Amino acid sequence: MNDPDPAPVALVVMGVSGSGKTTVARGVADERGWEFAEGDDFHPRANVDKMRDGTPLDDEDRWPWLRGIAAWIGEREAAGRSVVVTCSALKRSYRELLADGHPSVRFCQLVVPEEVLAERLAHRQGHYMPASLLRSQLDTLQDLQPDEPGFQVCVEGGPAAVLAEVLGHL
Repeated sequence: MNDPDPAPVALVVMGVSGSGKTTVARGVADERGWEFAEGDDFHPRANVDKMRDGTPLDDEDRWPWLRGIAAWIGEREAAGRSVVVTCSALKRSYRELLADGHPSVRFCQLVVPEEVLAERLAHRQGHYMPASLLRSQLDTLQDLQPDEPGFQVCVEGGPAAVLAEVLGHL
């Protein structure tokens, strides 16, 4: 008797700006052959403009963005496809929205010391998220809890070591 196809996984690589979400998510997608989506691409223009102007997003700004990511996850889950998507997913309520009705969702929180984040953002180019918004993200962040589906990875060492740890959890 053949084993049934494995259940799809929707890995949400989460954390504050500058934590390395895109690097890790692209690495997982490449290693596993999963579809990749950049969560920032789901933001409406008004959100991007607000952040570019240095204004933090509030919950009302984030709900439509999060619903768009959840819908993308749901479509792929229904098709039996595993995916990886970046999303800050700063609050538990945001993660609950992403996972609601989607048993495939697992979170990978990238944990990075604040001074490392500040250094990364100070040198990042071509992104609308200014370093000045880091504090508001850190203040909003609610760490992934043991009763939530997923795991935390401390971002130490190079990207290859972090990716290996993430893949080990999968």
